[in-house]
Amino acid sequence: MASDLIVARPEGLYCPPGDFYIDPWRPVARAVITHAHSDHARFGHEHYLCAEPGRGVLLARLPGITLDTLPYGQRISHHGVTLSLHPAGHVLGSAQVRLEHGGQVWVASGDYKVEDDGTCEPFEPVRCDTFITESTFGLPIYRWQDQPTLMAEIFRWWQSNAAAGRASVLYCYAFGKAQRILHGMLRHAGADLAMPGPIIVHGAMTGLNRAYAEAGVALAPTMTVADLPARSPALHRALVVAPPSAQRSTWLRRFGAEAIDAFASGWMQLRGTRRRRGVDRGFALSDHADWPGLLQAIGATGAQRVIVTHGNVPVMVRYLAEQGLDAQSFKTEFGDVDDVQDSGGDGAAPAEAEAEAPR
Repeated sequence: MASDLIVARPEGLYCPPGDFYIDPWRPVARAVITHAHSDHARFGHEHYLCAEPGRGVLLARLPGITLDTLPYGQRISHHGVTLSLHPAGHVLGSAQVRLEHGGQVWVASGDYKVEDDGTCEPFEPVRCDTFITESTFGLPIYRWQDQPTLMAEIFRWWQSNAAAGRASVLYCYAFGKAQRILHGMLRHAGADLAMPGPIIVHGAMTGLNRAYAEAGVALAPTMTVADLPARSPALHRALVVAPPSAQRSTWLRRFGAEAIDAFASGWMQLRGTRRRRGVDRGFALSDHADWPGLLQAIGATGAQRVIVTHGNVPVMVRYLAEQGLDAQSFKTEFGDVDDVQDSGGDGAAPAEAEAEAPR
């Protein structure tokens, strides 16, 4: 509609009265960034705005950009549009964008999850007329375990492998998921830090870990593989946290052919995904909301109009329409950075997930 506060353009999601974009995928003059994952934050814009807690990670990923930040909840006015940023609970610095103009309130969520994971500000429901939501895991089959339970499972897996003299290689996305695992291992180990062995992180994660630590997030102590002698017995008791791109790399050889590997991903809840990834174990860990979380978040906004941007879009639109909401979709270039890929993917659910869609 002509009065919409956000419309889809070839460059990205655009606010016409404010003359700025939200997470644009083409170069623009003014970009409001919900979080620093590569499908939402890209090089090429003249000016960037993000939530204050996300400054460190955004600059770590896009060094040299012209960046302003805004504390959560603080309102500014731009061309008559009142703008504020609110916690999305996705990764450090992630934000929902609240816009108010002409008697309308819109919220663009970016990506989000509703469980507080201890590494970022928890999701904050924001009342609005129109809510723009993701739907990465928008199928009823996706229902996450609570984080303490899942972290205990990872810890026990590591403990068992270490007792057998085998390194535990855990593949996960370098931004967000890696820090959740490090925080979870610290909390599970307790004050005496009684861990089965050292935690070794891939070099791709060190800068992001530093940004989290500088933001006050508690992470377990880590080292790099270069910090240990080549034949150190500790290598065979280590938890090795690495991005998916490290799988079958020469970097892994120092941990021995007998190392056990696993993948931390929301897609690991699906039959066959672990087999296709070629790993011994899968842990269903995601920085996105599951099906109940999506519905909880949408309901908490009070919005009567909901626009779905990426993920299981047709399923979510159909379901929300059946609940009496004005449900629509925007075609976007946001992808599934969360789980299977190191950088932006196509955002599509695996085939077996589609087969499980509600009819």
